[in-house]
Amino acid sequence: MSDSMDYFGSENEVFRNKELLQVSHLPDGDRIIGREDELTNLANAIKPATRGNTPNNVLVYGKTGTGKSLCSKFITNHAVERAKDNDVSIGVAYVDCLQESTETQAVQSTGHQLNEQAETEISIPHSGLSTAEYYRRLWRIVDTRYDVALIILDEVDKIEDDEILMQLSRAVESGKLTESTIGVIGISNKVRYKDSLDERIKSSLCEREYVFSPYDATQIREILRSRSDAFHESVLEDGVVPRVAALAAREHGDARKAIDILRFAGEIAEENDHDSVTEDCVDHAHEREETSRLAELISKSPSHAKLVLEAMALLTQQKEGDDAPITTNEAYDLYKRLCDRDQSEHLKLRRVRDILSELEFLSIIEQERKWAGRGKGNYMENRLIDDPKVIIAACNESE
Repeated sequence: MSDSMDYFGSENEVFRNKELLQVSHLPDGDRIIGREDELTNLANAIKPATRGNTPNNVLVYGKTGTGKSLCSKFITNHAVERAKDNDVSIGVAYVDCLQESTETQAVQSTGHQLNEQAETEISIPHSGLSTAEYYRRLWRIVDTRYDVALIILDEVDKIEDDEILMQLSRAVESGKLTESTIGVIGISNKVRYKDSLDERIKSSLCEREYVFSPYDATQIREILRSRSDAFHESVLEDGVVPRVAALAAREHGDARKAIDILRFAGEIAEENDHDSVTEDCVDHAHEREETSRLAELISKSPSHAKLVLEAMALLTQQKEGDDAPITTNEAYDLYKRLCDRDQSEHLKLRRVRDILSELEFLSIIEQERKWAGRGKGNYMENRLIDDPKVIIAACNESE
């Protein structure tokens, strides 16, 4: 290997603190923009916990990137600090139900986060215990270590079994906890999630409900400016932040995606040895974010959903205009041919209709029911929201 080759980039440093632009970064309160009312509502709901009393259980709704997880994490951490002034101990566990999607996984993760084995002498192995035993150990840990436990269940609608909601919300009432109490914050992208719950769970879990609306362009601009110190001084050209904010507000109102675009723009400037981040960098970053977002969504989708999407993209390319409508039967015919190509047994038409409905929920496609005429009934038109080239690239990237 040649010593003269520098594989680690140029001398032009763009970022000063790139962590400020990571999804996992939890900002200080003054960096949380446009969510004062939501933070106040959450604080009021869990305020009893700071005095050692039972907090209200909460369900939080809203589209991705509207600050639900951010605000929930921030306010529970703030509650922990405020409780110390009252000599009250609060434990917080955050469970990503997309990753920990079974009841056992979610309980194990909760117990592991709240435990300190040297103090409790209780072990929480990653596997090997029954669900009931994980619960027993969780109750002992909470009773031993805390006055109150706050459990955040993010993307709670992805949990395969609602039993965990029943167990957590009724732990005190059922006598599982005797020395402490517990509160649950459930977070969902589905506004109608509550409708799918058992009536018993609704009565104990849905004590407070809050909806987070999408950010507008002004709020996204303020959010991005509050994190602009992620870059070195004078690196960002004046039009960069307004450009990112306008793109994000026009398409999704998703602050998380806006922050991703800004980070990608900086990376593109760095990769190309630019002295500054320009609006051209933003446009390239926007394309990268689209592919990254879709690849993430598609990578989590079943193989047949990917084939349906590929069929939609190929048909859209064949027609005039990227917003060309595709009937369900057209998509199904090409989907079957793609299954033959991959030597995979195809699903029935009814299941493919369900897949298309799921893709609409994920905002990957749009659907519109059309009337075919007297005696012919209705049919569904499907349209890709994103460029078919981006969809195909994302499908290929997720394989």
